[in-house]
Amino acid sequence: MISDNLSGFFGAFPPAVQFLSGLGFLAAAAFLANILIKRLILKLIRRGMTGLSVAIGGEHLEPIVRRLANIVPALVISRGILLVPHIPGVVVAVTQNVVSAFIVLTIVLAINAALDVINILYQQRPDAMNRPIKGYVQVVKILLFAGCAILVIAALMEKSPLLLLSGLGAMAAVLMLVFKDTILSLVASVQLTSNDMLRVGDWIEMPQLNADGDVVDIALHTVKVQNWDKTITSVPTYRLISESYKNWRGMSESGGRRIMRALRLDQNSVRFLTAREKEELSRFTLLEPYLQRKRDEILKWNAGLQERGDDLVNQRELTNLGTFRAYVRAYLENNPRIHGEMTLLVRLLEPTAEGLPLQIYCFTNTTAWTEYEAIQGDLFDHLLAILPHFGLRVFQQPSGADVRDLADTGIPRRQERATA
Repeated sequence: MISDNLSGFFGAFPPAVQFLSGLGFLAAAAFLANILIKRLILKLIRRGMTGLSVAIGGEHLEPIVRRLANIVPALVISRGILLVPHIPGVVVAVTQNVVSAFIVLTIVLAINAALDVINILYQQRPDAMNRPIKGYVQVVKILLFAGCAILVIAALMEKSPLLLLSGLGAMAAVLMLVFKDTILSLVASVQLTSNDMLRVGDWIEMPQLNADGDVVDIALHTVKVQNWDKTITSVPTYRLISESYKNWRGMSESGGRRIMRALRLDQNSVRFLTAREKEELSRFTLLEPYLQRKRDEILKWNAGLQERGDDLVNQRELTNLGTFRAYVRAYLENNPRIHGEMTLLVRLLEPTAEGLPLQIYCFTNTTAWTEYEAIQGDLFDHLLAILPHFGLRVFQQPSGADVRDLADTGIPRRQERATA
């Protein structure tokens, strides 16, 4: 009916004019439909989704509605092309095929935008950082666009999608090769998430890939790590399963960070304490329990030796190194910045050519990097400064100043100071 009216209206014009005029009317109708949908109906939809827009942001919903709105002018063109006078049948068929492919692509793009909204909504959950779904969303997108490509090609060729799918069996090996990284990443992503091996915000170390920092994003193919120098390292997801890395999450959740550092002492400075030195060390409040306990033990031991008439060389005496170890342990136990419920050791390691290592092994009561370094620095500042009170020296390789002093006087200056 409408076609007959248009033919009567354009009948007085030449065929070429009728054809071009029909195309012009069709383009105008499609444009008007686009205006009506996007400027009028879109506003009504926005008003109807006010509550939902507040929750996730209207800018996230708008792409979905805009893409779906493009279907209306596409339908206008698909139906209206039949009404254009003197239009060849080939042009009608090609136009309808292209429009069908465009509609499929538009729907897929709208679903893609909806998946992004779903991911945004999920990220607002409290447990989203522990179990991200971004990798799974990307897998769905890959499958979605793969299906879209098949449907678009089928629409353009006017063939059944099943015919195209039947030919994919011969291409399975090629597809496995092309999507090898995707398959490996999908398996790795499932394992990382199901076993809770990695979360956004975790501090990880992977020296082989120069990654040392916080995880800022977990995607299907890559995990982004922001290093401490603010650079970004992209780690392939599957390598987090096939290779080893260190995750510091356990340290962060425990509330304590380990200090494991050694003072290298000069072995020649280790000796027994004299009576005068014992008296001077008794001024240390932290050493009172240790000195009293040791004094009782030594007196009891030595008394037994004297009753048997043994030589005095077999008697027990306090050493400056043992007393210093007791002081360090008491100092750590009374330090409010050292975690009192975690392992605390002050131990001697095997002597080496670089001195006798006295290792301090303890945990701070904070995991913050700056506070941890400040606590560790204050601890060793104090130990290095208090060391001479026990008659001990720190071992270090001779420097230029030491060699010059020895050449000038024959006696190092530190020995002169000790003698004075």
